[in-house]
Amino acid sequence: MAQQASWRTLCEQKRLAQRESIPKEWIIPVPPLRGHPNVLDVPKYCGLLTEHELAITETTDIDVILEKLRTAEWSSYEVTKAFYKRAIVAHQLTNCLTEIFVDRALERAKHLDDVLAKTGKVVGPLHGLPVSLKDQFTMKGLETIMGYASGIGKYADKDCTIVEILHECGVVPFVRTNVPQTLMWGETFNNVFGRTLNPYNRSLTPGGSSGGEGALLAMRGSPLGVGTDIGGSVRIPSAFCGLYTIRPSYARLPYYGIANSLQGQESISSVLGPMANSLSGVKTFLTSVIGAKPWRLDPMVVPKPWSEAEWELSEHGGVGGQLCFAVMWDNGVVRPHSPLVRAMRMVKEALEKAGHKVIDWEPHRHLGIYKNVELIFAADGNHDYLSECAKSGEPLITTMVPSEEEEASEGYAYEPPYMLCRDLAGHPPVHRNAYELWQLHNEKRELRKSHLDHWEKTVERAGTGRPVDAIISPAVAYAAVPHGLNTDSFYTTLCNALDYTTSAFPVTHVDPELDRPHEPHEFYNDEDKYIYKLYNTDLFAGCPVGLQLIGRMLEEEAVLRMTYIVDDALKKWKESSH
Repeated sequence: MAQQASWRTLCEQKRLAQRESIPKEWIIPVPPLRGHPNVLDVPKYCGLLTEHELAITETTDIDVILEKLRTAEWSSYEVTKAFYKRAIVAHQLTNCLTEIFVDRALERAKHLDDVLAKTGKVVGPLHGLPVSLKDQFTMKGLETIMGYASGIGKYADKDCTIVEILHECGVVPFVRTNVPQTLMWGETFNNVFGRTLNPYNRSLTPGGSSGGEGALLAMRGSPLGVGTDIGGSVRIPSAFCGLYTIRPSYARLPYYGIANSLQGQESISSVLGPMANSLSGVKTFLTSVIGAKPWRLDPMVVPKPWSEAEWELSEHGGVGGQLCFAVMWDNGVVRPHSPLVRAMRMVKEALEKAGHKVIDWEPHRHLGIYKNVELIFAADGNHDYLSECAKSGEPLITTMVPSEEEEASEGYAYEPPYMLCRDLAGHPPVHRNAYELWQLHNEKRELRKSHLDHWEKTVERAGTGRPVDAIISPAVAYAAVPHGLNTDSFYTTLCNALDYTTSAFPVTHVDPELDRPHEPHEFYNDEDKYIYKLYNTDLFAGCPVGLQLIGRMLEEEAVLRMTYIVDDALKKWKESSH
């Protein structure tokens, strides 16, 4: 009992320290959940931000912000302070932050302003830009809790590589954001900081594991965030919160020094990725970080400079040519809800109107890939999670469903979720020896080869003389769901297993009039049946609906350019449809 009291006391002390780090004059009245589920407009009307600060924080095009910083029309100090105030508002409404260090960030911003004033030169391509970071990115002098009570009181003695590079680029790191315990959840809840809420509807999850970033960015509390992704952790929150992101391939961006679960598991590597309210934020992050030659600092990064030829789609017929996209209407594991199907139809019509070809994608060995992934993730028999919990005595969280003490989803009766991934991995998972793990790695290699061959054969149907250029699919089978009910991530995890570079982009919002429930179908499995029963048009009304664009390995430039093409076609299609 003494040990249990100890971890609870540590968590209470950490939460108190966090509250005390918020400037008292930035505290606002928080509307109750009942009657005020959507809080996106609160920053505009709470009275904390000036008109100028609202103008700054409502600017979603990163390149516009950077130009104003570069020309000193806006100072880094005023931009950082504006976003900090809005981030604190977002936190009071959604519980999205972990580390709050106002003075440190403003001192950094003032330093950058002084350098520009004295030299007439910017420090780097991201000069003066405040950037939020998921609570994995170690920063000298700060704790990295990473969802575990054991992280309390452990201060980093140096920055991780990506933070070093961001400093070189002129960034102002200004907040860190919440994650789930273990990081291996598509939601965001831990014993230290609690649960993060979706600002579109606070009774729903913002996703995970980069859910703090998702909620913060949706509230316009940061111009650019950085998350990580091992099974969908930047794409799921982006889909649930209406954002843009990219999941790069394993070795494209620097991961060295980042705190993580399952350290040493390198068959399916976690990667970092930018999250933003505009594609310009994603592109500018990529060009800046890759332009800093991260392979100088991280031995695992491939020495591949940004390729303008690939940005111009040199391997895809060139910009301006006809592309062929394939739509994955259904992955054969879980059928998506009707808003996702409508979103895919919208994209199909928009691309066809823009002169591109769209065919159906035929899923290939998905259940086998899914089982292989889950067995690899669970090969240590949960030793990593349990040993980390044992350091403080806190219990391992085994469900994201709210406890009786928490505020559950208002007026919505739901049954406990069914999770196919647990059946595939074994529950509890079996510890595997090195040889058994090697066999899973060998099986994964064969599955990747099989999927590559399957993709190559699409040349017979694409009509362009090339295989399909990219796949359009759901990022998740549904829009944001009540806390504890996000079970299906295989639409995203497929890409981690195959190491396909993948973006996520917003398409529309749930419309109860247009998005009526599907008729019952022959269910693939119990999770498919559970997810079918979950759909409720009134519950999801107004929630963002996002999709993925899936490319090949190390195709960051091409995937991003094709996402621009899809996004532009979609915007033009919407304009012409009204």
